[in-house]
Amino acid sequence: MAAMTDTTIDTALLAHLQTWQGRTETLSDSIAAVPVQALSATLDRDDPAPASGTPLPPLWHWMYFLPHARASEIGPDGHPKRGGFLPPVPLPRRMWAGGRLAWEPTNPLCVGQQVQRRSTIRSVKHKAGRTGELLFVLVEHQYHNERGLALTEEHDIVYRSAARPGDPAPPPQTPPLAGQQAWSRAIVPDDVLLFRYSALTFNGHRIHYDRKYVTEVEGYPGLIVHGPLIATLLLDLLRREMPGAQVAAFDFRAVRPTFDLHPFSVHGKPSADGRTVELWAQDHEGFLTMQGMATLA
Repeated sequence: MAAMTDTTIDTALLAHLQTWQGRTETLSDSIAAVPVQALSATLDRDDPAPASGTPLPPLWHWMYFLPHARASEIGPDGHPKRGGFLPPVPLPRRMWAGGRLAWEPTNPLCVGQQVQRRSTIRSVKHKAGRTGELLFVLVEHQYHNERGLALTEEHDIVYRSAARPGDPAPPPQTPPLAGQQAWSRAIVPDDVLLFRYSALTFNGHRIHYDRKYVTEVEGYPGLIVHGPLIATLLLDLLRREMPGAQVAAFDFRAVRPTFDLHPFSVHGKPSADGRTVELWAQDHEGFLTMQGMATLA
């Protein structure tokens, strides 16, 4: 087993990591009301108290099926140590780079349901980039309630080498629809917002709350705003502007880290036929940080 160091991924190590392809895991959880009420408050929403049968808003299922690693099983970055269901990738930085979700429109996940999640590692792929080693892990989750399949989701997880002095920064991108948005909302990523979301998702990753660690060990300028939180804020913008819309699918990708040093903004533009909505986030300089598309039922 590879040690948790920033190691070159050679052919033998890659072959070992790829033995995780096809591995499955099945977990069960109940959709409790308290996290729904807590996330509503975190997003500054004035929602009615959730009751049994209340449909989960899109992406709010991320508050369930959380890893509950014991304290002795936590790695130096605050995540559970490598290995187990996910491969033990010996690269220190990891991020959730994007995903694709498809909801079953007649079978929503609802408060009070017992739900089973079946997870499968679909692929493990390696690439050598300009800033070092990259390893991509694709995980598929299928969520089933008593009526059957409710949601299919794919996660793109990227593991990266440690930051090195002089590494070239990827050129920033301007949002393709910059200035054409129909909706906008400014977000202040203060410590309370980041803490609350970390707590709701039981996320101990130190990049979201430990400024000394994130700046001195991982080499970032500030605390990193959770990618899933930004994705949730994108769809929350859609819900605020189109409260009766039902999201059937959502594809998103993280483009550039967002830090807590400045406010950022989320934007949306529905298509002319009303079937899709382009959604994106941008930082205080106007650069694209996350891009997504929601398909409406």
